[in-house]
Amino acid sequence: MFLHSRHLSGRGTAASLTAVLAALATAGLTWNASAAAPPGTAARGVHTCTVGHLRLSAGRTEGAAGSLYRPIRFTNTGRGSCALRGYPGVSVLDARHRQIGPAATHSGRSFATVVLAPGHSASAVIRTANGPVGGPCSRTGSYLRVYPPASHKPVLIPAHWKVCSHIFQVGPVNTRGTF
Repeated sequence: MFLHSRHLSGRGTAASLTAVLAALATAGLTWNASAAAPPGTAARGVHTCTVGHLRLSAGRTEGAAGSLYRPIRFTNTGRGSCALRGYPGVSVLDARHRQIGPAATHSGRSFATVVLAPGHSASAVIRTANGPVGGPCSRTGSYLRVYPPASHKPVLIPAHWKVCSHIFQVGPVNTRGTF
């Protein structure tokens, strides 16, 4: 839910915020201001999601405008909320777990802290070219090796993926499923 307060008066902003918080409370939810914490700050009282608290999976590949996109979903399997902020590390592996080509580069998109309640998910989207338009395609990998943001422990996700034209990017973790 987004609240664009610049279009409301001071009194309208307070009333709108009160209405939003009341609606969330009625639904059994709470608003967490740290979900959009500025860079360098942590979500107060919420620990960083670790591999032990996450289930990672790959979504369906979609094509658009000469590119292929595939979401990597991060689902909180823990008992409490946890936070993710930034970009995951992603590389393609063959069936013997050997890396094929370089790891994904960051899309350069800005990001905010994402707080995941238990059972909730966020995703980061990977991108490559839809065929050899500016260079060759690598061989198809069998796994994606994914390091969640702020983690030094990877997760292997069974997923067929090949990089074409030396384009391999990953977007930041977010709740909108955007690149």
